[in-house]
Amino acid sequence: MKRHKKLVEERRNQVLFELSVTPEIKVEELADRLKVSPLTIRRDLQYWEDKDRITRHYGGARLVETFQQSCNVSDIKELRKNAIAKKAAEFVDDGDTIFINTSTTALMILKYIKHKRVNVITNNANAIFVQKDNLINVLLTGGELREPKESMVGEFAYNNLSRVSANKAFIGCSGISASVGMTTAVLAEVAINEVMLRQCTGTRFVLGEGAKIGHNHSFVSSAISKIDFIITDQSAPEDAVDALKEKGVKVVIVNVDVTS
Repeated sequence: MKRHKKLVEERRNQVLFELSVTPEIKVEELADRLKVSPLTIRRDLQYWEDKDRITRHYGGARLVETFQQSCNVSDIKELRKNAIAKKAAEFVDDGDTIFINTSTTALMILKYIKHKRVNVITNNANAIFVQKDNLINVLLTGGELREPKESMVGEFAYNNLSRVSANKAFIGCSGISASVGMTTAVLAEVAINEVMLRQCTGTRFVLGEGAKIGHNHSFVSSAISKIDFIITDQSAPEDAVDALKEKGVKVVIVNVDVTS
C-alpha cells in the first residue's frame, strides 16, 4: 500500500510538471510519456482540477493562470525539482554508468532517461519505487538504512562504492557556495557523497533548487574545485551564481513558469 501511494503521488506530480512545460498537452501524449492508460491520466487531471491547479478541456488540460498564487510552496518546489532533473537527464548518454546519491531531485533523473542503456549506482532505496525505462539497470549499494529518506549509509555502503566507478555523478545537496563548497545537513551522508565524487571518472554534477545556491549547511561534502556543473533554477541568487562561475563551475539554469 505504501509503495502504491508513492507511485500515485509521483505520477500526479509528474502530470503537473508536464503541464508546466508543455501547456495544453493532450491526454494521449501524457499517457504515452508516463506509460499509463488515458483513463489513469484523466483521473489524475480530475484530482488536480479538484484542487484548482488546472482547468480541463476536451482532450487535455492546462495550468490555471493563478496557479502560482493558489499553489503552496511544496507544489512549486516539486515543479522546480522536476525541471532540474529533466535537464540533468539530458547529460546522460547511452552506455553511461552514473552515481546518484540520496537526493530526491537526483533520483528524479531516472524518470527522464529514455531509450538509453544506463547503469545507475545509488544508495537511495527509493529507487525501487521510481517508474523508469526498462533499459535502466539499478544497482543498490546496500548499507545501513536511514529513515525517513531511505538512504543507505555506513561502512558497508562506503566499502561497496569504493570498489566501483562511474563516468558521471549526479549529487543533490543541502547547500552549495563558492566559499565553502557542497554541504549537507546529514553527517552520515558526507562520506557517501565524498566517495561517489572520488570514484567518478568523468563529469560531476550537483543539483539543487535556487534556494540552496549560496547557502551553506552543517557538513561539507566537497570542495567547489571538485564540481564541474551545477544545475539549478531561475530563483538562484545572481550574485551566488556569479561567484560559482568565477570558481570555474559551469552553472545551468532552468526556467520554470508555473503560471503558463
